[in-house]
Amino acid sequence: MPHPVKDYVTRVASFDEENFPEWDLATPLPKLPVPDLRRTMDRYCKVLKPIIPEDQYKRVEELVTDFCKDGGEGEYLQTKLKELSKEQNNWAYNWWLDDMYMKARLPLPVNSNPGMVFPRVHFQDQKEHFRFAARLISGILDYKTIIDARGLPVDRANHLEKGQPLCMEQYYRLFSSYRIPGVNKDTLVTPSGKLLPEPEHIIVICRNQYFVLDVIVNFMRLSEDNLHSQLERIMKEAIAGEGEANNEMVGLLTSADRDSWARARMRLMQDSTNRDSLDMIERCIFILSLDKGIPLSFNHQNSIDETSMNLRDDVSLACQMLHGMGSKLNSANRWFDKTMQFIVCEDGACGLNYEHSPSEGIAVIKLIEHLLTYMEEVRVKKLVRMHSLCELPYPRKLHWKLTPETAQDIAAADVHLNKIISNLDLFVLRYEKFGRDFPKSQKMSPDSFIQLALQLTQYKVHGRLVSTYESASTRRFREGRVDNIRANSVQALAWVKTMTGKVTATDEEKMTLFREALESQQEFMIQTILGHGIDCHLLGLKELALELERPLHELFTDETYTIANQFPLSTSQVPTSMDAFMCYGPVVPDGYGCAYNPHPDYILVAITSLKDSEKTSSDLFGYTLEGCFNEMYELCMRLNPTQTVPVEIKNGSNGVEKPMSSQKSRLVRQKEACSESPPQNGI
Repeated sequence: MPHPVKDYVTRVASFDEENFPEWDLATPLPKLPVPDLRRTMDRYCKVLKPIIPEDQYKRVEELVTDFCKDGGEGEYLQTKLKELSKEQNNWAYNWWLDDMYMKARLPLPVNSNPGMVFPRVHFQDQKEHFRFAARLISGILDYKTIIDARGLPVDRANHLEKGQPLCMEQYYRLFSSYRIPGVNKDTLVTPSGKLLPEPEHIIVICRNQYFVLDVIVNFMRLSEDNLHSQLERIMKEAIAGEGEANNEMVGLLTSADRDSWARARMRLMQDSTNRDSLDMIERCIFILSLDKGIPLSFNHQNSIDETSMNLRDDVSLACQMLHGMGSKLNSANRWFDKTMQFIVCEDGACGLNYEHSPSEGIAVIKLIEHLLTYMEEVRVKKLVRMHSLCELPYPRKLHWKLTPETAQDIAAADVHLNKIISNLDLFVLRYEKFGRDFPKSQKMSPDSFIQLALQLTQYKVHGRLVSTYESASTRRFREGRVDNIRANSVQALAWVKTMTGKVTATDEEKMTLFREALESQQEFMIQTILGHGIDCHLLGLKELALELERPLHELFTDETYTIANQFPLSTSQVPTSMDAFMCYGPVVPDGYGCAYNPHPDYILVAITSLKDSEKTSSDLFGYTLEGCFNEMYELCMRLNPTQTVPVEIKNGSNGVEKPMSSQKSRLVRQKEACSESPPQNGI
């Protein structure tokens, strides 16, 4: 085990152990509980009430009453579910995984795989580009030794039983896992179930070509100098092979809908050359994509600050990590089925595209931040891991033998992916007037504050509330993943009506309703993370009925169940300590994806929707959200001015601190400077 990373991990772990000595890490985590049936059904009614007409709601109440009656279908299924929960570590896991990912048939890019943008770096030349990539590979391999030994510091809950250990299984699936496409249903292959020896290679994709880079040679790890030399060799061969007739863009197949890719993969597997190439990709530790630079023309039209400084903006960076910017740029320089796909672009853009089924974004971000911090420590200390090997075998380029039918599959995937890319409407709001410290100063939960801002924005833009998804971790339990916090509450609706003038109210009345909505949101969150969420419970009851071959109760076949489980507003808090962020696409055609990152003094929100929807606009949603943040701040300050008003020192060359109330955010400055109206996405 490399000494530097062992020291780093020990240092991080000891901090938690010193602060939370009351928790015994050797004690197994509890199992996920089965929520109370009637409580789940009561909360199910409450989240539907503000989003459906009164006549539909009365029908829901009738269905729930019938489902929950003594001796009824609900009681029978609840009893069977409790019996099942005693036999399994986590009764919800497999049903949830299939429903969320394995049975989903949409293409992975935008629809499923999130993108993560790392803090910006700058490369003076190609040598620096390769040096960073080599250091990244080396740092990942160092960290993987800790993962393989299951030696990561245990994550802890930061509220409600603070310090409680959390399930770490998601981390141990991040490397060497793979999602195999199948007709009707995919398969997730994880290291825990492997029969083959641990892989000793990564795949480097460069100029749409695939290279096997052995990171262990003669039982020795390659040094950073070795890795640097191998990357130079790969680039040289990739440039030479760019014009070859047989250099097809095979990676685009992984961007097709899952059934189409599954059939195309079966056709590829008929040839032994293709089987070998697929095997090397599917079994690799991770993928490194060396991308071409992206022109500034892909910046959002309102990013005048970045463009004037010859910098790529957040929108351009996010799009590159989400989908590669099209087949003429980097979309064929991908393999979307691989869990961890690191991206290092020659212009300094770095990030990750990850296949979502093995792990949630929080685990990925925590691992990446540990990794980047560790990499910087190693760089500063200039630690040497091992001596260079004198003679290294050249990285092996993977080859393909493609039939005319497979060539057609690639062409079809190319057309479809470019349509997905051109249809994506992405906007990134950097709200700089305040961050999470302000709600805290008002004794409000920052997450609940932002969730209600999103509800207010939704109501202002569309005139109604909708089913809202907010992922909530259930990692307090064995194999815990997520359940859903639903912000579309009756209390939220009452509050947004006063904020939009639908109901006349004084500031005091608005604040009373605001705090009631915050309290409702907080209570829903607490119950969900403690294992009493409604979404997994409802899914479990439904799937159990199907497995027992019982007729589905009308509760699950009624239109309202579909309404409840389609999410025009799909949200997630993905906090980072660095200036990095995540993004993902909407989950319904007329909806939004909102990944938000509350820093102490600013809030970053990545907003996505689809351009072919006449109902949505990411720009409009972002501008409205900014206005909602301002209104909520002003309401709070009128009724409860804080003793210390946060200040900004980012604007102005003289460094003089200015109160927030006297500043305009960068978004407003850009909007005012832009002559085009209404604002449109520049991609």
